[in-house]
Amino acid sequence: MSTQNSPQHEKPIIGLTGGPGSGKSTVASLFKEMGCAVIDADRLAHDSLLLEPVKLQIRERWGDRVFGQSGQIDRSALGQLVFEDSNALRKLEDIVHPRVHEGRQLEREKHQANPEIVAIVEDCPLLIESKLNKDCDLVVFIDTPGQLRLERVRTSRGWTSEDLKKRDDAQLPLDTKRQHADYVLSNDRDLAHVREQVRHVLQCITNAKPS
Repeated sequence: MSTQNSPQHEKPIIGLTGGPGSGKSTVASLFKEMGCAVIDADRLAHDSLLLEPVKLQIRERWGDRVFGQSGQIDRSALGQLVFEDSNALRKLEDIVHPRVHEGRQLEREKHQANPEIVAIVEDCPLLIESKLNKDCDLVVFIDTPGQLRLERVRTSRGWTSEDLKKRDDAQLPLDTKRQHADYVLSNDRDLAHVREQVRHVLQCITNAKPS
């Protein structure tokens, strides 16, 4: 369990972490229900792949094999390539992460200025790896059994157990992520159980009952 200092921001910034399939998006949506804004790093990364300068850099690095007939990047092909090669993954991060960081900063500024927002949630798969946790006021780890994570990503993304293992291996071990957390949410039951945990966390950090 990490120890956070006093809040660094006018509105608390909550970092979410956990393994693929742990339910980060579900937890983020529950925070949003309760008046939080959500910064979705995956969405920002996907949006960056539509930008012509990014597509140019990716084409120069990997050629046409990661592009579909429409001329857009085939995210499935690109993901398969980079998760089999750690050097390729770092190259892709070097291209995409500056765009994601820029988008995050703009969204943070917008949400901090919005009086209706009670807190800001950073939904970022590589929160700890990219050291974004150091710019959060607290970190929430989502604890989900491995078999349940596999069932979820098999259903939602068509991944095999090997696909999940590759993604897990490309990230820090879950125990390490958990050690950086201020709160641990269990996501192995129904949505109502998760919602109550999210409500408790938000009450603790805002010292006010969320609507």
